[in-house]
Amino acid sequence: MTTPQDLLIVALNVPSSRDVGQGDLSLALAGAELLDLLDAGVLTLDDDLLVPGAERTTGDRLLDEAGASLVRQPPYETIEDWLWRRGRGLAQAYVGVLEEETPTGGTRRHWLRRRSDPAATADSPSRRRANDRWAAHEPVLVGLADALGIETPSTTGSDEATNQATVTILGAVNDALTELEAVRQRRRIENEAFDNVWRAP
Repeated sequence: MTTPQDLLIVALNVPSSRDVGQGDLSLALAGAELLDLLDAGVLTLDDDLLVPGAERTTGDRLLDEAGASLVRQPPYETIEDWLWRRGRGLAQAYVGVLEEETPTGGTRRHWLRRRSDPAATADSPSRRRANDRWAAHEPVLVGLADALGIETPSTTGSDEATNQATVTILGAVNDALTELEAVRQRRRIENEAFDNVWRAP
């Protein structure tokens, strides 16, 4: 199983300080893919550029799709550009994989099943693995969850990610999520201003 799959399961089962929207989760999942590809030697970082390595498979369909989509000719893609490009609709793709593994026979009423829904709570090898990583305070998983506002377990300094490439990717995910929220706030303000114009006598 992969870090994106583990992150999705954590997002389904652990309370969050705010609503985790589809866009937020998609950006975080794209960051999780980068961290797995980095760990597998599929890419390296040159500052904030994604430098592809030897083409290889990971055994996971979505992760292999991510690796195949890396820009292989200079100028290479930045982490930020990757997050926005790869992240488009990514949460839907991972939810689909989870539902294939844990079919419920029901109709999905929302893009993301909540903790009370069968796909979120059904026991499976992937869910057990995600729970084990979460209970172990695995730094990468905790860092991604923290970026989404998910209540993370109490950790010590030794649990924090120290690899510079990992820190760089986690920082880029945080920046992208902050930018997404800023866009939402601007839209809310614009919509409220538009509504006020129509309400004015």
